[in-house]
Amino acid sequence: MIKTAVIGYGQSASIYHLPFIDSLPEFELVAIHSSRPERVQRDWPDVPVYTDVDEMLRESGARLVVITAPNEVHYELGRKALTMGLHVVMENPAVTQLHQGSELMRLADTSRLCLIPFHNRRWDSDFLTIRRLLAEGKVGPVHNFESHFDRFRPTPEGQEDQPGAGAGSWFDLGGHLVDQTLELFGKPLAVTGRCLPQRPGSNVTDYFHVQLHYADKEVVLHSSSYHPGPTLRFKLQGERGCYIKLGFDPQEERLRDGIVPGSPYLAKEAESDYGVFYSDGEPEVIVSEVGGYRHFYEDTAKAIRGEGPLPVTMRDALNGLNIISLAEKSSREGRTLPVPDVNY
Repeated sequence: MIKTAVIGYGQSASIYHLPFIDSLPEFELVAIHSSRPERVQRDWPDVPVYTDVDEMLRESGARLVVITAPNEVHYELGRKALTMGLHVVMENPAVTQLHQGSELMRLADTSRLCLIPFHNRRWDSDFLTIRRLLAEGKVGPVHNFESHFDRFRPTPEGQEDQPGAGAGSWFDLGGHLVDQTLELFGKPLAVTGRCLPQRPGSNVTDYFHVQLHYADKEVVLHSSSYHPGPTLRFKLQGERGCYIKLGFDPQEERLRDGIVPGSPYLAKEAESDYGVFYSDGEPEVIVSEVGGYRHFYEDTAKAIRGEGPLPVTMRDALNGLNIISLAEKSSREGRTLPVPDVNY
């Protein structure tokens, strides 16, 4: 088993990471770092808790460190762990500046260590369904694609709403939407962004509407904090028709409710949530793929053992960060910006 330590004990650690590390046979949870050790001890009484990161890295015996601390310290913690010869998983966004990711990537490559950004939404059921439809040519040549992640959170709250490097919904949610889009269509030619704080008292981006311009298609990435009703998740338009998907992948909500990763119910969408394909004929209900966040950690274990590729690479994350940074600059300057080729 791969001895694993987790840095940070917020929503990310408790929902997206610890349930899988604890339940998958490939891993052994040996330590958790937190500034609130009493909370960790209440939830994980059999796991050693540390308040000092250096002490945990030295004494826990971990081979893998999962970093879920605030975004602005990801680089520092990642560098520390890699320097100590440990494999690293970094919560999205892995880093907040391109040069940070480039340095960590070189350090990991030189040390023959695994450095893996956490882009779990590649294993959302709806995204997997989009990939299948594209592979099948269901909608024909694609000309328009929309990816939405709207919520009703009219009051700033939580770690992602605190000012700091990499704060706000564009870095958080937008990072996943950008990563999914690059997986589907590759690098765009240009970017037009609107990234704004709309909520009273907000000091970080909580609304974004970003357009990615390709030679043969247009992509829209959108998120609002003022959407309490039914939510569009994906719209895929092509020459043979249009696929529309409402609602979110169920894994986050079910993990919050305590559904364990081994349950077949965790990642399977209800039939009422399936998307619909529209063309000249009758609307066709499209059965959703079964999601699987567990695949991220299963593939991580294989990579650490030298049995498979990294599930996500730092180069993937930097390609996304380049788009994120350009969209923010586009929003500030009020103009469309070309996407250059970048050497990391």
